[in-house]
Amino acid sequence: MMETNVKVDPFTLEIVKDSLLAAGDEMFYALARTSMSPIIYEVLDYASGLTDSKGQLLTQGNGVTGFIGMLTFMVKHTIEKFGKDGDLKPGDIIIINDPYGGGGSHLSDVGLVMPIFHEGELIAFSANKAHWTEVGGKDPGSFTNDATEIFQEGLQFPCVKLFSEGEVNQGLVDLIEANVRFPELSLGDLWAQVAALRTGDKRVKELCDKHGRGVIQSSIDYLLDHGEQLARKELAKLPKGTFEAESVIETDGIGNGPFPIKVKVTITDDEFICDFRGSHPQVPGTVNCSYTGLASAVRVIFLAMTNPSQDVNDGVFRPLKILVDPKSIMSAERPVPVSNYFETLLGSLDLIWKAMAPHLPERLAAGHHLSVCSVTLSGKHPDTNESFLIVEPSVGGWGAADGQDGAAGQFCVADGETYNVPVEVAETRYGVLVDEYSLRADGAGAGKNVGGSGVIRSYRALTDGQFATITFGRNQTKPWGANGGKDGSHNEFFIEKANGEIEGPFGVYARYPLNKGDVIKLITGTGGGYGDPIERPAQLVVQDVKSGYITPEQAQENFGVEVDLETGDYKELNIRK
Repeated sequence: MMETNVKVDPFTLEIVKDSLLAAGDEMFYALARTSMSPIIYEVLDYASGLTDSKGQLLTQGNGVTGFIGMLTFMVKHTIEKFGKDGDLKPGDIIIINDPYGGGGSHLSDVGLVMPIFHEGELIAFSANKAHWTEVGGKDPGSFTNDATEIFQEGLQFPCVKLFSEGEVNQGLVDLIEANVRFPELSLGDLWAQVAALRTGDKRVKELCDKHGRGVIQSSIDYLLDHGEQLARKELAKLPKGTFEAESVIETDGIGNGPFPIKVKVTITDDEFICDFRGSHPQVPGTVNCSYTGLASAVRVIFLAMTNPSQDVNDGVFRPLKILVDPKSIMSAERPVPVSNYFETLLGSLDLIWKAMAPHLPERLAAGHHLSVCSVTLSGKHPDTNESFLIVEPSVGGWGAADGQDGAAGQFCVADGETYNVPVEVAETRYGVLVDEYSLRADGAGAGKNVGGSGVIRSYRALTDGQFATITFGRNQTKPWGANGGKDGSHNEFFIEKANGEIEGPFGVYARYPLNKGDVIKLITGTGGGYGDPIERPAQLVVQDVKSGYITPEQAQENFGVEVDLETGDYKELNIRK
């Protein structure tokens, strides 16, 4: 039996704590370096980490911010199902993508969980979650925007053993191979996840061999308590009271909506309470979000408001409390579809952001383009006649803040520190040309500090019979300005056909047919502005005009500055005086 309550000197505690964090980082990089899909090794749409034997998160490496907390739910679901004595054994690996209770998001995000044993005793879990290019379902790419039930969205893995005592369940592997369109990618990513889990298993065992399990357990308790202490220290600095906001989820993808959502944030000395009760019930289309997605949304914005650079563990989130109605659009239950859950996750996060931004201008900017702006594009490659599939999010503009302009061309808050697929990779691997990839200079988001620009990315089809499924949220509601700043602009896309016809703008479309020469033009929103535009220094307005971010007409209308492009001279109008 493991010795408990071992007294450990502070130096050893810090060494073990940092070693656990390093193990989490090593797991993260191991997955990226061995995966097969650009959505993982280029975009970094995955997360990995370690939990203790109870499922409490110890360390997590994220590409996608929206996965914060989901590993915990995966492991706890595993413990609940296999918690009986002897059900979990060394060498076991569990596969799970249950959207409703097992750390769920959508079926494309496949999780693996590995119990870590030392000398026969369960001491921790290694876990990761990655977006597979394919998990089957009715559409290429699996997540779509017009499904009406979960069964149309792909394979469901209800917390079952992929490995049992080190032996692979070959029947399950064969089942996956037979049900996905790109088995070499999906299975390649599966083995990459397994490799990352085993990296974590190896490192934790090495720590136990070096320091003893009792020291490791004491260090784990210290790590969690330390996270809580840091969080409570920052919580004490937040404004106290109750803060409210309302918004909408624009559409469920099949013609219904908008759906009202709301939050009441109550901050006390001890708790950060988010009450979403009264938001819309779950809906027929794919924007339903599970409770685990909602919990991750709250965790993301809580970190942004308190200590964004803090190492993440479950201790950090002990002050959080979430209230939500059963079967709401943000706490969905089987069997409603969840492919585009991320739009409601983001909408829930944005509610808290919007409620608190006026009170925390040093931490929270004006509204940003918000949506994942997801794109799946499938067809045949012109050189090989083999099938290809693009699965990617899109970047857009972030809102301005007190003292700084908004960032241009960044992913939404839930996508975190991810990347787009490079133009060179897209044109090599897929049957498209990238005609344009530029900043969107639409003049939106005017303010003392201006919103960051969205982008324009155009794909030209090189073969007939391609299909694009696009989900651009925040297509009807603009990113909100703050403290007198103006709103930003919508996310939208157009189809420019080879015969000269133009269709759009659209926000959501399933399987739009593209033939050779057709162009799909993806345009993401500019962020909201901060402060009165008249207060923006005239020299900065002139520079914006010269750089092409705004036109001379927009400079005059929004900022009260008349600019001569030929000479660079400018004149401040009376409204600025």
